[in-house]
Amino acid sequence: MKKILLSFDVEEFDIPEEYGSIVPEEEKISITEKGLEKLLPLLDRLNIKATFFVTANFALSRKELVKNISAKHEIASHSFYHSSFELSHLKKSRETLGQITGTKVSGFRMPRLAHVSKKDLIEAGYIYDSSLNPTFIPGRYNNFFSQRTIHKKENIIVVPSSVTPLIRFPLFWLSFKNFPLSLMKVFTALTLTSDNYVCLYFHPWEFEDISKYKMPAYITRIDGDKLFQRFEKYLYWLKSKGEFSTISEFLQTIDFK
Repeated sequence: MKKILLSFDVEEFDIPEEYGSIVPEEEKISITEKGLEKLLPLLDRLNIKATFFVTANFALSRKELVKNISAKHEIASHSFYHSSFELSHLKKSRETLGQITGTKVSGFRMPRLAHVSKKDLIEAGYIYDSSLNPTFIPGRYNNFFSQRTIHKKENIIVVPSSVTPLIRFPLFWLSFKNFPLSLMKVFTALTLTSDNYVCLYFHPWEFEDISKYKMPAYITRIDGDKLFQRFEKYLYWLKSKGEFSTISEFLQTIDFK
């Protein structure tokens, strides 16, 4: 059975600040919260399990919400804050999320998929790292020649975001917003056939109206209800192609020896 590893980065909505806008702290939290309030009932209705990479800052602001999410889904770390990082945040965020949810936090994804030391992640208590998008995104990163599928490196499991074989078309949130759904389905099916799984990631804030914020059109072109309806169609289609799993559950089925 092919597996679909659906994940969400639950963070402060700070992306407008990359383009010169200032967003009040509570507004950053509220926009993500409202997106979650749309997404969670949809996942429940479709009986879909997902992995939520949560910043400890968001979790401290919405403890009950994050605790409720953990009852059905996996909670992993998205560091302590989305806009600033210190080495101590690795362990501190894992421990904070564990205390709030009462669950074991074994996964990490660095904000903006920045590089993070495997050695530091192991010392902070993580089992896997999902901070790699093995493709080339201008102005972000060039990982085109990195290993494309799940593997073990420096004693930690690396769970890359899925890209297609050969051309390495990324199956992530920006592609979903900017390319036809029919094309996303073709590329997703191709990757499932090749790898027997896909690892996809989105952000809850995408499903809110973010058109008022001054950001590039490729970020704001489709958002809110229109994007949510497209996403719902995509999930229905995905359910016919495989079984949804949290990342941690899926990794338990792999022998890395």
